[in-house]
Amino acid sequence: MTEIQLNPDYKKAVAGVVNESPYFSLLSMEIKDLGWGTSLLEIEVAKKHLQPFGFVHGGVIGSLIDAATFWAVFPQVEREVGLTTIELKVNYLAPVKEGRLVAEGRCIKKGKTLALGEAFVRSDKGNLIAHGTSTLIVVPGLHVPGYQDLPPAILSSPETL
Repeated sequence: MTEIQLNPDYKKAVAGVVNESPYFSLLSMEIKDLGWGTSLLEIEVAKKHLQPFGFVHGGVIGSLIDAATFWAVFPQVEREVGLTTIELKVNYLAPVKEGRLVAEGRCIKKGKTLALGEAFVRSDKGNLIAHGTSTLIVVPGLHVPGYQDLPPAILSSPETL
């Protein structure tokens, strides 16, 4: 079976819109790559991410997991619908104070109304910092701003691959 490849123009357009959004800007979070059922996001740890004891706040890591799972699922939904998280489960496995956090998200299953994703957050040294899962609901009429102007997600239909 041929793996579905995302259109590079689609990946660039989505990352441009998302990386400039207010919450991503606030956290300095960036989509670095998207695939069919995968995502790669990063945060360069800064003072603003630290809680009073000097470690990255759990909410930052939770946000990274939430976003990585979401964007791993997103390319698989139709343009006429959107997604929102209805459940998020995070296991914090190690503290981190500095460096870069890298989240690898993947879509475990996408159905008609629900999707399940997971993400692993690692330090730039490869240490496992956290793991999480997210249940997302498909919401008709919920759109990313400018969705109608996005290039097609894939260049040919999956049936022809």
